[in-house]
This record gives sequence, structure tokens and C-alpha cells, in this order.
Amino acid sequence: MLDFSDIHLNNKDPVYIQISHYVKRQILLKKAVSGDELPSRRELAALLNINPNTVQKAYKLMEQEGFVITHGNQGSFIWVNDCIYSKIEDELTRGMVAEFVKSAKEINLPFKRVIELITELWDE
Repeated sequence: MLDFSDIHLNNKDPVYIQISHYVKRQILLKKAVSGDELPSRRELAALLNINPNTVQKAYKLMEQEGFVITHGNQGSFIWVNDCIYSKIEDELTRGMVAEFVKSAKEINLPFKRVIELITELWDE
């Protein structure tokens, strides 16, 4: 079963989106693979100390995006194929880089300096 003990929720983003993002990250890191079971909605709500409706909203979002399947009373499971994995990988990596570029531009960091810093830090 997918473990949510290391999720860190913030006050900035909607909790249901943070849950979905966490699961996507676990998929990208190969810590969650097709067939892995998710906790029940009530279990996850109790673990995270949040409203069960918030967990329901997160599961619905993940089902709509196609990487979680719910089988009636049998529970919800991760479902990933190559196409879904690529989509998740692109979304998370593009988002991370876009946030970095936005921050660098906000402080007027020159492109050349960004490349120098990336090159320097990449090998650390």
C-alpha cells in the first residue's frame, strides 16, 4: 500500500491537489507502481487529519487524470502505463523548471549566470 507518512502539506495549495501531486511524485520516483493500493479515503483522511471529502476530491482528480482506478468496494489502485508515466514526468519536470525560471527572472538573474550555476551545482 502506498505510504503517505512523508507527505508535507502546505497552506498555499489546495490539499486535494497536494495529495495528487504527491502520488504523481511517488510514481515518478518509482515508489508507486501499477497495482499498488491506496489507503481508503477514511484512512487517508485520518492519517493526514483532514476532511474525508478532501480525500474524495483528490481521488476523483487522480481518477480523472487516469493514474488511479477504483474498483467499487475493493479500493483504489495506481494504474500507470508508458503514456501516463510520460505525461506525469513532463508535468512535474516542466513545472519545476518553470518555477525556477520564474524565480530567476524575478530577481533579474542573467541567463548566462543561471547556466553557470546549474553547471557548477549539477556535479555536487
